[in-house]
Amino acid sequence: MTVAPGSRSAGPAKLADVAALAGVSVGTASKALNGGGRMRPETRQRVLDAVDALGFRPNQHAQSLHTGRSWTVGLMTTDGIGRFSTPVLLGAEDALGAGKISVLLCDTRGDAIREQHHLRNLMDRRVDGIIVTGRRTDPRPPLDGIEDVPIVYALSPSTDPADTSVVSDDRGGAVLAVEHLLAAGRTRIAHITGPEHHAAARDRARHAVEHLERASLGLSTARVHHGEWSEAWGRRAADAVLRTAPDTDAFFCGNDQIARGVADALRERGVDVPGDIAVVGYDNWDTMALASRPPLTTIDMDLTEIGRIAALRLLEAIDADPAPGVHTVPCRLIVRESS
Repeated sequence: MTVAPGSRSAGPAKLADVAALAGVSVGTASKALNGGGRMRPETRQRVLDAVDALGFRPNQHAQSLHTGRSWTVGLMTTDGIGRFSTPVLLGAEDALGAGKISVLLCDTRGDAIREQHHLRNLMDRRVDGIIVTGRRTDPRPPLDGIEDVPIVYALSPSTDPADTSVVSDDRGGAVLAVEHLLAAGRTRIAHITGPEHHAAARDRARHAVEHLERASLGLSTARVHHGEWSEAWGRRAADAVLRTAPDTDAFFCGNDQIARGVADALRERGVDVPGDIAVVGYDNWDTMALASRPPLTTIDMDLTEIGRIAALRLLEAIDADPAPGVHTVPCRLIVRESS
């Protein structure tokens, strides 16, 4: 759609200009931009094309008064370093940006008092909804004292089954990792992971063991090695595994930091990776996975997709069409040189 020279007055485009160019009434143009009213898809598209052609920017204050919405949502996270919340935020912004909705990021740093402070600020700003995320997959209590504001929990699900939560499929991720190693002919697989009180460590370990049992196999050391989410733990645990089960031919690790530590320990021992022993990590954290020698095969939780789906579920809830329960996002196997 092109604009003929002199077809409108100089200065910023007005809603009337959009309506004239699209060949509709001002009321129809307004409904098309607000997502309200019934109209043919081609009519709505003509209005949107006119908006692009004229560079029209809606008056958000006027829209808020008309619709009762602030066109902002809050993203509350406990992840101070942004390792997990940043991809979730990017995914959420991708979904919300299409509706020209702004995101207010609030970092609670895992502090309950700080969480309540941010929550009051979001309520004062009359946000349309809130996405809650964190650095762990452990279920968390629902936000307290919130009424009439839709909330979606991303990565860290709510303990209330009536809430809407979007999570990673840890079962599917563990199965992908083990199946990849089995398909490569590995039958003596060790599992090194994080603290046992973390849901991610427990769940991934349980599903890995169950999948091995379905293949009539067990872990090479007959147990899961729980420790820290660190490279140092990966190095120590790899040495312990090889002392106990020197015929181990693969390591499935609970995260990429542990896997990189395992790869370092194997290289120092002169072990060929993946020729003698394969290594698979979890998270697909580029800082770890790509810097490892060799680069790590790993499981990607698709955090960006979790954020995108969470934002879409929030938009549905804002439109009075909530989808309670737990929604699971599949993991992906990323194959690199370590396997």
